[in-house]
Amino acid sequence: MSAKMTFDDLQDLVAKREIDTVLVCFVDMQGRLMGKRFHAGHFVAGAWEETHCCNYLLATDLEMTTPDGFASTSWERGYGDYVMKPDLTTLRPVPWLPATAMVLCDILDHNTHEEVPHSPRAMLKRQVARLAEMGFEAMTATELEFFLFEKSYEEISKSGFRDLTPISGYNEDYHIFQTTKEEHVMRPIRNHLWDAGLPIECTKGEAETGQEELNIKYADAMKTAEYHSIAKHAVKEIAWQQGHAASFLPKWHHSKVGSSSHVHQSLWKDGKPAFFDDSDDLGMSDLMKHYMAGLLKYAPEYTYFMAPYINSYKRFMKGTFAPTRVIWSVDNRTAGFRLCGQNSKAIRVECRIPGSDMNPYLAITGMLAAGIAGIEEKLDLQAPATGDIYQGDTGMIPGNLRDARETLLASTMLRKALGDDVVDHYARAAEVEIEEFDRVVTDWEIARGFERV
Repeated sequence: MSAKMTFDDLQDLVAKREIDTVLVCFVDMQGRLMGKRFHAGHFVAGAWEETHCCNYLLATDLEMTTPDGFASTSWERGYGDYVMKPDLTTLRPVPWLPATAMVLCDILDHNTHEEVPHSPRAMLKRQVARLAEMGFEAMTATELEFFLFEKSYEEISKSGFRDLTPISGYNEDYHIFQTTKEEHVMRPIRNHLWDAGLPIECTKGEAETGQEELNIKYADAMKTAEYHSIAKHAVKEIAWQQGHAASFLPKWHHSKVGSSSHVHQSLWKDGKPAFFDDSDDLGMSDLMKHYMAGLLKYAPEYTYFMAPYINSYKRFMKGTFAPTRVIWSVDNRTAGFRLCGQNSKAIRVECRIPGSDMNPYLAITGMLAAGIAGIEEKLDLQAPATGDIYQGDTGMIPGNLRDARETLLASTMLRKALGDDVVDHYARAAEVEIEEFDRVVTDWEIARGFERV
């Protein structure tokens, strides 16, 4: 089966009974695939035009509760419908599921048929369009880090999430022997995603027990977000099929290194890298310097889109390869922003702030908006830092979700780029996460104070 699937291809495969199920999906606020399983015959007969979903799906939390305080929908407004409009250019086979194809959807207002502005796909489209008006195309890539555990999701859940044993017993960074033991999971991940049309480069062991990394070749920003979302979903399903759990929680244990999702980015013009200038000492064009200056200046304001949960901020610790400061450096993994490929046409900036829990559509949206602002404002780029960038206390990344939410709410740049309604919507989502955490008594509190307070 070819990974390139047109609607005509799908019709032929349905007629031959090689495809009997179509996953009609969209990406929610949390970056998950949500949607319906259609009988393929019904999909090709008419459902390819549109279907519907409840509009609470873009106003919920990880637990699928319906918190109040969202302007877009509520109990008072009755929780009506959105239109799911399949984008047939995203059709692809799903090789790890039998006789299955997938398509991603845009989310439209039921009455106006306009895209819902706070839907992640629409948010990224808007920034891509702004760049296109300036004559540029954003090329991006993401790295997916996650942990594999010995037991299944079901077994771990029944243990109260206390029986967490990684699939390996030692730091497996670049280890070939240890990762050979995990090939029953990682090999089908690589091969199935390749057969689904994702340009998979490689997998490797990461810098912790049971930690893995999946790398996907760079693409335009919309495709990168699409690839990331599908790959993350596939990793979980394929691990589950093999009897294991895969977790993208950024920090599952205080003594373990966290999981990130670094984002590489560059701008291109007329098919050529616009960040490269061979007359510069590092090969950086003025455009790149303005763009990077925007990334740095506004990083606190879009941090929420890179670190959306309470747990996200547990990852930012010195000496763990996770950044603590909004500073750039040349090929230095202690900085929040790393210049890669200096003095070459592959020159790009790697943002090391996002965790493995990021929604790629939202994280890339925030970065592009900041980069555009840097270009428009012709911001000057500070000199690169050197040495151990953990040693310092300036330009700190927001230290918790409350601080990130406040900087999001106060961001004039993001309100201009995304709209007031969108910023307020995600600020409320952050507030819901904080409220939910604040009401829960944790194991740490009990163990620390049960006898001694």
